[in-house]
Amino acid sequence: MRIAFFDLDKTILSVNSGALWVRREMALGYLSKRKAIRAMAWLARYHFGFASAEAMVAEAVSHLVGTSSAQIKDRTERFFLEEVRHTYRPGALEAIEQHRREGRKLVMLTSSSNYLAELVANELHFDGVLCNRLEVGADGTHTGRVIGGVCFGPGKLPHARGEAERLGVTLHESTFYTDSYSDLSVLEAVVEPVAVNPDPRLRRHAHKRGWQIVDWGDATARAA
Repeated sequence: MRIAFFDLDKTILSVNSGALWVRREMALGYLSKRKAIRAMAWLARYHFGFASAEAMVAEAVSHLVGTSSAQIKDRTERFFLEEVRHTYRPGALEAIEQHRREGRKLVMLTSSSNYLAELVANELHFDGVLCNRLEVGADGTHTGRVIGGVCFGPGKLPHARGEAERLGVTLHESTFYTDSYSDLSVLEAVVEPVAVNPDPRLRRHAHKRGWQIVDWGDATARAA
């Protein structure tokens, strides 16, 4: 048995759901313009290598401290239906089905929250989801902590290793699809690293290493 790990943003999806979420939350009045600008600045800092994965996630979840889990879950479901569900890359859907036919375990490996990641994974019938799981207190509100460690950038590697061990395989028997250079630690750990519509740094690195580079296309039609 082998595992096929899939990143979510800009890999399965043709968009960055995090950026879309920030803009939507601001437009709906749930996030102030100042906090939205701060969140986008952190995204940019991480993208250019000026912020750590841990700091990035800590900043993101800090905005949720004291917010209702039920309300965020409800808003995420509407966000998924209205802005995310129609952005699946055609090539991603084909690759997922091919791996399923070949009997491989399909595992999403994403920096997204459990709220969005599980909606996508359920619709696409994944076998597992590795993501940032937000801790919820006894009162039903977010504590500002992540359960099980940060799943972002280099933090994805221990999550992937743990899942492989749980399934009785190794990363040397696994495939990983991602668009981002920030996922380099996992790409270098698997036997089959695949760069999907990669960012410039990953494209250059993939060329140097002789890794497969694929274009999975952009979504062209809204889901029914």
